[in-house]
Amino acid sequence: MHRRNILWAALSTFGAALVTSRAGAANEAAPVAKLKVVYHLNDLDKVNFVTGNVQNHLEGVGGPEHVTIALVVHGQALRAFHSASANPDLSKRVGQFSRAGLELAACGNTMKSQNVALKDLLPGFVAAERGGVVRIAELQSQGYLYLRP
Repeated sequence: MHRRNILWAALSTFGAALVTSRAGAANEAAPVAKLKVVYHLNDLDKVNFVTGNVQNHLEGVGGPEHVTIALVVHGQALRAFHSASANPDLSKRVGQFSRAGLELAACGNTMKSQNVALKDLLPGFVAAERGGVVRIAELQSQGYLYLRP
């Protein structure tokens, strides 16, 4: 009886080790998918907070080669990105985002209501012609995770 328990324990341990090693090998072989995230920004008083979050996100994952980030701006927040009146620190950060390959989308509806064109915004922005919320929905349908800090 005692031998049977020892044999059963040995076989169970061997089986568990085999399963664990196969699972580890499968995890090593499977490439990690590049995370895609869309940040939603429409509050003027949250511009620095949200762009800080985007910066921290990029640094936290090791750079743009590890994550795809889109920043969609509409409403009053777009006023912060008018090149004529933009804060120098924000201008610098937006330039870094643009060079890192982030999508910087300005809501076309907001641009019309604020009477601004792309040339009036900081460099790197593209127009979300059908609207900021439409662009966010499009990105979500492409697997982007939605963040609204």
